[in-house]
Amino acid sequence: MISIIIPAKNETKLNNFLKEVLALKGGKEIIVEKRKTRAQNMNAGAKKAKGDILLFLHADTKLPKNAIQLIKKTIKKNKIGAFSIEFNQANLFLKIIARATSLRSRINKIAYGDQAIFVTKELFNQLEGFKDLPFLEDVDFMKRSRKVTKIKVLKNKVTTSPRRWEKDGMLRRTIKNRIIMTLYSLGIHPNTLKKLY
Repeated sequence: MISIIIPAKNETKLNNFLKEVLALKGGKEIIVEKRKTRAQNMNAGAKKAKGDILLFLHADTKLPKNAIQLIKKTIKKNKIGAFSIEFNQANLFLKIIARATSLRSRINKIAYGDQAIFVTKELFNQLEGFKDLPFLEDVDFMKRSRKVTKIKVLKNKVTTSPRRWEKDGMLRRTIKNRIIMTLYSLGIHPNTLKKLY
């Protein structure tokens, strides 16, 4: 069984989102957590989970209809994986960003949280879950996973909201993200980088 864990603090329109998740075919349970940080939400959900596969799903991300089947097939060979990504806006700039993000993640095996990361509960517990960081907990988790096992990023896509790009401006948000990831790779802690986010 797959346990779908949804960190949902401050999320609106959750009822419609949950209806879509419930409509997915396949054995699943749904766990919604509303704690202080996303990492706390996901770790708390993982502790409650009865499934042997954990799927961490942001509340503005839509899975493909055959997501559960894809995850079960992938997890037979890989203990952790994620999807490629596209945005739910018909914008050329966003299409380029999504394609670049998907390609990068398939190459370096580092997926972001909005790419619907899935992992065996065994590996999740082995890595002691997500670190309680203000953000970038997803990148940190993927980097630690990459050290101990192979990661599969599917070509199949989830669809997510570009709300941060819409709020901050397309170019500004993209530049910010690149600066943050560069500084993070140089060893700057997320607590410091949160100011830029």
